[in-house]
Amino acid sequence: MANKEILLVAEVFSNEKEIDKEVVFQAIESALETATIKRHVNQIRARVSIDRKTGDYSTYRQWEVVAANDEVDGDVEFPTTQILLDVAQFDDPNAQVGDIIEEEIDSVDFGRIAAQTAKQVIIHKVREAERKKIVEAYQARVGELITGIVKRIEKGSVYLDLGGHIEAFIAKEDMIPREPVRIGDRIRGYLKDVRLEPRGPQLFVSRTAPELLIALFRLEVPEVGEGMISVMGAARDPGSRAKIAVKSNDPRLDPVGACVGMRGSRVQSVTNELSGERVDIILWNPSEAQFVINAMSPAEIQSIVVDEDKHSMDLAVNTENLSQAIGRGGQNVRLATQLTGWELNVIDASKAEKNSEAEAEKITQMFIDQLDVDADIAAILAEVGFNSVEEIAYVPVSEMLEIEGFDEDLVNELKSRAKDALLIIAIAAEEKRETATPAQDLLEMEGMDNDLAYDLASDGVITMEDLAEQSIDDVLKFSGMTEERAARLIMKAREPWFAEAKTK
Repeated sequence: MANKEILLVAEVFSNEKEIDKEVVFQAIESALETATIKRHVNQIRARVSIDRKTGDYSTYRQWEVVAANDEVDGDVEFPTTQILLDVAQFDDPNAQVGDIIEEEIDSVDFGRIAAQTAKQVIIHKVREAERKKIVEAYQARVGELITGIVKRIEKGSVYLDLGGHIEAFIAKEDMIPREPVRIGDRIRGYLKDVRLEPRGPQLFVSRTAPELLIALFRLEVPEVGEGMISVMGAARDPGSRAKIAVKSNDPRLDPVGACVGMRGSRVQSVTNELSGERVDIILWNPSEAQFVINAMSPAEIQSIVVDEDKHSMDLAVNTENLSQAIGRGGQNVRLATQLTGWELNVIDASKAEKNSEAEAEKITQMFIDQLDVDADIAAILAEVGFNSVEEIAYVPVSEMLEIEGFDEDLVNELKSRAKDALLIIAIAAEEKRETATPAQDLLEMEGMDNDLAYDLASDGVITMEDLAEQSIDDVLKFSGMTEERAARLIMKAREPWFAEAKTK
């Protein structure tokens, strides 16, 4: 059946909606199939095929080839849409179960089909195509800055009109706290995700993501956009304060000054866009300790102690600057932690100095006792960074010769005494281990082995109760111990505590 009207409809919809003609043809085929099925009293299956060049179309009734169903006396369960294999093979010997058998039938007139049904099907298909087109267009823009006009506000969430009947969604938790937003306002956001959902394409935008801060600097600072300055990271307390780390790829360029701009114009533009959020621009440094010191700005750090194993740093600050270093509600140190990736602990410099002096005295006294040296030599060893007799025993001679006033004879004597001290300590520990006897409950505890039980006992941990009072670090020092096993053993030892608490 020929119908030039079909070609006209496909042309009009394709041009108006800017979608592929194939999508419109498929929609018309679906509408004709629906009309064909409705024309029959019984539910049938139908397929319509339109010639894309002439507009001619043909209609076919379909049956699925099935095996005999014993539950319905060897017949098919749905006679209007199914056909037995034996019957199908009369016309087509190659027919198999699951095949579709077709027979051409009279087509409905395109001009007389239910107009509403055709319209709904076509509009539905067109909308699906439009949604897919939007998703494809914006999928490549994830991670970019987008601008829209506030269309509506619902329970703190905001819908943006991006133009072309495209909406973006900013969830309440992605909005800057207490930010005054009104319908009609033009705002920017960071496109973090694009998903095709049943209600249409959803463009998820954030106003709180650190990436938004980076994108704004890329927009406001040409040197960042051109790659002359690299942004190494950002951390935010949305609406209150933020820190951004930058480094220059051109030794002649001051990255902090470029980001601040003339009289602070560039950073002020970013602050205005983020509802007054104060931004600290931090100079990135390849030395992690120096980077942390920079990140703690404007607080001045007196000294820093790095713990590589725990990936943490202790920062000593003068008493009068302590509150500034920590920040309101711990904001400054929290942002610096997020920016650098290190766990930062701010401590009072005077207390740190006292603790350091006490630790130095303790180490000095240990060297006096175990190496049988005078206080001056012991103090020098502690001052240059030695913390144990074992370090002195096995450190290369060349390193110790770098200590001012130390000659080869003195170094060799110290190393010899250190090895003797280690031997004495090992013998004493073995004797203590042999005489120390763990309690029966510790020996029989789940997860415990005999050697570990005796090692614990030699260290004064005799019973399960003793083990329950230990920390993970206390137990980690034993040979072959892992953090996971230490935690498991301690929790097992504490089970009686929990049982007792439940009975109260």
